[in-house]
Amino acid sequence: MQVIPVTAVRRGFGTTSRRDTWWAAPLAVFVGLSAFVVYATWAAFQGAHYTYGPYLSPFYSPEIFGDSPHAWFGPKPAAWPALLPFSPALLILPFPGLFRFTCYYYRGAYYKSFWADPPSCAVGEPRKSYWGEHSFPLILQNAHRFFMWVALVFIALLAYDVWLAMWFPDPATGGTVFGIGIGTLILGVNVVLLACYTWGCHVLRHLVGGRRDDQSQCGMAYACVSGLNGRHQLFAWCSLFSVMSSDLYVRLCSMGILTDLRLF
Repeated sequence: MQVIPVTAVRRGFGTTSRRDTWWAAPLAVFVGLSAFVVYATWAAFQGAHYTYGPYLSPFYSPEIFGDSPHAWFGPKPAAWPALLPFSPALLILPFPGLFRFTCYYYRGAYYKSFWADPPSCAVGEPRKSYWGEHSFPLILQNAHRFFMWVALVFIALLAYDVWLAMWFPDPATGGTVFGIGIGTLILGVNVVLLACYTWGCHVLRHLVGGRRDDQSQCGMAYACVSGLNGRHQLFAWCSLFSVMSSDLYVRLCSMGILTDLRLF
């Protein structure tokens, strides 16, 4: 058999023989993730307008300390350093945030879009060496397997918030009455999308059977997680949009810009 030698050609940054719009996908990811990070940072530091009646923004759930009725342990501790900014969201957002930041899908997305590592297949990148994820700081991405457990707990907490969002203040009795509002549905859809994203995690798929050699013995849990895993990218973006939309809806209602409609 004749052996044809192949010579590797190093490409300069952005150079490629591709004629398609290869830059469209990384650009869209850059714009989408940047918009979310800017909004989430702004919303987290606000420390206000995150509740409306029985609704609690998912950015602030669970509210460990705060001024709303949803706070577990009351207002901000007196011992909190005066020089440090305080917002209930800053106490909890790092945990679900790190789950997303270390997610296998998001890694590939922002490596291309923000670091151009590489910008796309067969497109030159701006560096000549490749470190991979076996050295600092990218080796910290392996913590994703631990953040997954925290993310599962957050799904349960957010589901409980949806239950609370079904009980509205009743001025006639001074108690609460069952009902469904637009905000209830928005928070409920958000939990479903977040659950589909979290339960489709590659780590969870490995735990429920992905490590087996014979997948026919993995059972129903593996089949369900694999089904969600196949749409991991879709649920990653849908849940990112829904969690931001949920916070925005609660915020606009709290500011009096929107009026929440009670369906019954």
